[in-house]
Amino acid sequence: MICEKIMKIKNIKITKTAIFLWIVAITTAFLVYDSRFNSVDWRTANRETSNQAPDPKVEKGAVVQVYYARTYNWRGYFAVHPWIAVKKKNEDFYTTYQVAGFYLRRTGSSVLAQKDIPDRYWFGKYPTLMQTLTGEEAEKAIPEIEKAVKSYPYGNIYELWPGPNSNTFISYIIRNVPELTVELPPNALGKDFLGYTKYFAKSESGRGYQFSIMGMFGVTIGPAEGIEINIASLVFGVDFLSPAVKLPFIGRAGMKDKPL
Repeated sequence: MICEKIMKIKNIKITKTAIFLWIVAITTAFLVYDSRFNSVDWRTANRETSNQAPDPKVEKGAVVQVYYARTYNWRGYFAVHPWIAVKKKNEDFYTTYQVAGFYLRRTGSSVLAQKDIPDRYWFGKYPTLMQTLTGEEAEKAIPEIEKAVKSYPYGNIYELWPGPNSNTFISYIIRNVPELTVELPPNALGKDFLGYTKYFAKSESGRGYQFSIMGMFGVTIGPAEGIEINIASLVFGVDFLSPAVKLPFIGRAGMKDKPL
């Protein structure tokens, strides 16, 4: 019995490794033809504001914004990095929440909460603004966001593929904050990671349903998400509400996504 369990664990690890190597092989093919993701040194890459967030010294009301940008270096070919920025009523600064592997190595936790520029370039990549909450709606959402950040169960784990990672973290917050009705893009690798033993959940928007096996294989159906099929963490789908085709690497091909 023990030997059978060990073999099962080994088989799962081998399968994950094989699929990951397949994804890396595809990514390498892109790198052969295009080197723009490797062309900027992270130490000198643009980290300035993209001028999409309200000035906290002018805007007195509460603000919540959800962003994502292509990840730095070769990983930008097939994944994005998201974060959430909040400004409480009458505060003159933003607090950003995000997860990254190098935070885990430095501090023992992958979760970082800090005063920061809310809409800064992610190491040279222009950020996409997904959703903005203001006023009373933002005031209601901020305590729920803070609670979700504290309850995130994978702060001591970070796996680039299939998760948990930065996309898993923001997806977790979105799923636990009703005011956030946006969905992460199809190339948000790790967004479908529900857990090691959890296979069914409501979709990110809270209006649909999802089946997922450790973020590697699954199906999502909902009015906001449309239909998504996850094969080895590569998401293919169709959005009917804001018509678009969903593709791995590329993201959305069609109309810009809108929160419900």
